[in-house]
Amino acid sequence: MMVLSAFLSVGATAQTVRNASNATIGKIESNGTVRNSSNAMIGRIESNGTVRNSSNAMVGRIESDGTVRNSSNAMIGRIERDGTVRNGSNAMIGRIESDGTVRNSSNATIGYARGIKKEWAAVFFFFGMF
Repeated sequence: MMVLSAFLSVGATAQTVRNASNATIGKIESNGTVRNSSNAMIGRIESNGTVRNSSNAMVGRIESDGTVRNSSNAMIGRIERDGTVRNGSNAMIGRIESDGTVRNSSNATIGYARGIKKEWAAVFFFFGMF
C-alpha cells in the first residue's frame, strides 16, 4: 500500500506526492497527469474520470457518483461525499479528510493529500491503479 502526501504551493501546476518518510515519490499535475520521482509519466486521470496507465491503457474509471470501476467495468469501490473510501464489498478501507489527511480503516493517519481532489487521491492511494 502506497502512502502519500501532497502539498500545493501557490501558483503550482502540480502537487508533490510524498511517502510517509516525506520523500518525494512523484507528483499529480492539475491536468491529471501522474508522474513518478524521476518525472516519468506513470498514468493519467482524465476529466471524464477515465484512469489510464503509462501505456495509455484504460485501467479504471471514477464515476460522477464516486463509484470506482476497473478496466473490466467491475465495481471495485467508491468514494463517498464525506471522504470515506469503501471497497467493492462495501467495507470501509479508509478515509480522506477535508484537510487532506489520509487515514486507513483503523483511523491511523497514513499520509496526506493536500491540494489533490479526494477522488484522485483515493484512486492513487487505495485502488493501486498506478
